[in-house]
Amino acid sequence: SSGSRNEAVRDKRNRILSRGLPKQKPIEGVKQVVVLASGKGGVGKSTTAVNIALALAANDSTKEVGLLDADIYGPSIPKMMNLKGNPELTPKNLMRPLKNYGIACMSMGFLIEESAPIVWRGLMVMSAIEKLLRQVDWGQLDYLVIDMPPGTGDVPLSVSQNIPIAGAVIISTPQDVALLDARKGAEMFRKVHVPVLGLVQNMSVFQCPKCKHETHIFGADGVKDLAKTLGLDTLGDIPLHVNIRETCDSGQPVVISQPQSDA
Repeated sequence: SSGSRNEAVRDKRNRILSRGLPKQKPIEGVKQVVVLASGKGGVGKSTTAVNIALALAANDSTKEVGLLDADIYGPSIPKMMNLKGNPELTPKNLMRPLKNYGIACMSMGFLIEESAPIVWRGLMVMSAIEKLLRQVDWGQLDYLVIDMPPGTGDVPLSVSQNIPIAGAVIISTPQDVALLDARKGAEMFRKVHVPVLGLVQNMSVFQCPKCKHETHIFGADGVKDLAKTLGLDTLGDIPLHVNIRETCDSGQPVVISQPQSDA
């Protein structure tokens, strides 16, 4: 039948394409990798990644958690996790992650001056990613949370193809422009066979601290509607709140500094 012929052609094409892909190799000592991604920049992906890593550790003190900042051009994990300095090297020439709040962290921000721009082309960026993935001594981790750069470019694609990933979480605001890119992000992970755990709606509503009136600055429920369209779960609905922004900017993320707050 034509259906079985089409299926055979698809299988053959996938086999041919997969020959050119790198073989996935786990990161030594890491049990599960969760990636946090977004289509657009500026939707709160790094803030969410930091707080998810801290929440994983807070929910179960027996679990070891690491945080990898894969955003080469705009590393923000050092500031958010209140970390500075260069990683030490082990006798095997591997970088030791810097640690705060019980979370082992690695970022390009530890290897360059804070104000220095990264003016690199693709090959240099890919070399840096390879070092961050393969030349870090993570010890034994139950979870490694990876903060991906925005978009569907070289870095997200390379990370997805090089290491086994337990799941991806897509962060977006409810704004239509952000949702267009969030959908592309979800589709990219599906194409490279990474399970998408669900979507997080960030900056969903602003409540005036004086009169308590709520305003949907970026629109209402756009991420929830997209999740339904894609057949995915909405994992969280995070308000636009000054505490979330202030605590991350000061290097004391809200999960660790205000664990009992609504945020």
